[in-house]
Amino acid sequence: MVARAYTVAFEGVSARTVEVQCAVTPGLPAFSIVGLPDKAVSEARDRVRTALSSLAIALPSKRITVNLSPADLPKEGSHFDLPIALALLAALEIIPADATEGTTALGELSLDGSLFAVVGALPAAMAAAEEERVLLCPAASGAEAAWVGAAQVIAAPTLADVVRHYTGQSPLPPAEPGEVVDTTGTRCLRDVKGQERAKRALEIAAAGRHHLMMVGTPGSGKSMLAARIPGILPPLTPAEALETSMIHSLAGLLDAGGINRTRPFREPHHTASMAAIVGGGRRAGPGEISLAHNGVLFMDEFPEFPRTVLETLRQPIETGEVMVARANAHVKYPCRFMLIAAANPCKCGYLSDPARACSRAPVCGEDYMGRISGPLMDRFDLRVEAPPVGFTDLDLPPSGDRSAEVAARVAAARARQIARGGLNADLEGSMLEQVATPDAEGRALLTRVAERFGLSARGFHRVMRVARTIADLEDSTDVRQPHVAEAVSYRLTMAGDGG
Repeated sequence: MVARAYTVAFEGVSARTVEVQCAVTPGLPAFSIVGLPDKAVSEARDRVRTALSSLAIALPSKRITVNLSPADLPKEGSHFDLPIALALLAALEIIPADATEGTTALGELSLDGSLFAVVGALPAAMAAAEEERVLLCPAASGAEAAWVGAAQVIAAPTLADVVRHYTGQSPLPPAEPGEVVDTTGTRCLRDVKGQERAKRALEIAAAGRHHLMMVGTPGSGKSMLAARIPGILPPLTPAEALETSMIHSLAGLLDAGGINRTRPFREPHHTASMAAIVGGGRRAGPGEISLAHNGVLFMDEFPEFPRTVLETLRQPIETGEVMVARANAHVKYPCRFMLIAAANPCKCGYLSDPARACSRAPVCGEDYMGRISGPLMDRFDLRVEAPPVGFTDLDLPPSGDRSAEVAARVAAARARQIARGGLNADLEGSMLEQVATPDAEGRALLTRVAERFGLSARGFHRVMRVARTIADLEDSTDVRQPHVAEAVSYRLTMAGDGG
């Protein structure tokens, strides 16, 4: 008899159903797993054998064959332990043969039969719901998977509990979703002294999800400003929270199954590799740009990142998704993020500071900022300089609006954009022309600027998008000349890179 259980194999944020077939046949005693398993899956036979032994279940002196179908799909990860054990228990007639027909299972077994949490419980629950199956998972993964309301989730702490559940001795109750985590923090924009122009640029960037470049001397407050972005962004919508959490689930970043409604804020170090930023590795996992999906990717010391890493950002910025291609895997991840970059004006950092003039100006600045290619710089909607702040300014009282006040304006502006069909950063084609075309005076100003400074077509459209966001912040139906003028001023702050 061939017994069957079901699990999933992950391809990016999607999960493909895998049928686990188990046959116990006469022959020399052996336990083999076939179907393109990786090392972790192949070692499952030892964990399953020992876990069953802890339950006083001895394997027969026969040949046990486990097939993972489809056989040409690579199987990776320790989550195959539980479905292999279920198929084997069904083949040994310890649990009913039809008990696992409507169940998708995943979980890692310890040698004493305990079930350990595994990554990917959330996308696995989505796949189970689509096929109208029950999801069986470890107790530590139940709160995470239960967020998929369309799927019934059963969470078991041990393999013994699973056996008692399927034999009717002690049925397991459905799992409950974990509590929503709030990590907004208490950092406020008023903590930053000075930098009023940079604060305004930050508000515009947050309102329209525009990419922002900040350049300033060391200690001018660039990182301090960036750290306060989560406090002015609206919380994730339920759909966004689920989509973002699926990526974090694959990376094992969900804490105790709680879904975080705060937008992601990722800040990789400038020594990060291409696989860490874009995604990849042995399992073609998500990178920082995907972990920042629906949130913020802050890249401090931007020119210090390897040139090859920076250039890989160009396509994801435009398309909002990245294809991680490897010899045995082609995986697509979403990565619609807001890029905030910070840089010093030159290697020593004091090119723009008259009090501490750079000894190699202007060559030092040209060489340093020259590490950022023109096409990549062209993708920044806003560019702002952060001048040095004197120590005497630190004694001044706080200025500007609090983060809560800015957040209210940002939320209102985003609501107007969503009512039109999407955020301004995504406007293109006829929709861009329809909602972001300025009035006659604004159009004339934009045309003169484009001719004078040689704006690219991309730069021209990005100015239109920023002007539309500025108008939304003022609750203006039309894009007028002052909105265009402010948008242009951020575009030309660091002119000389070709628009």
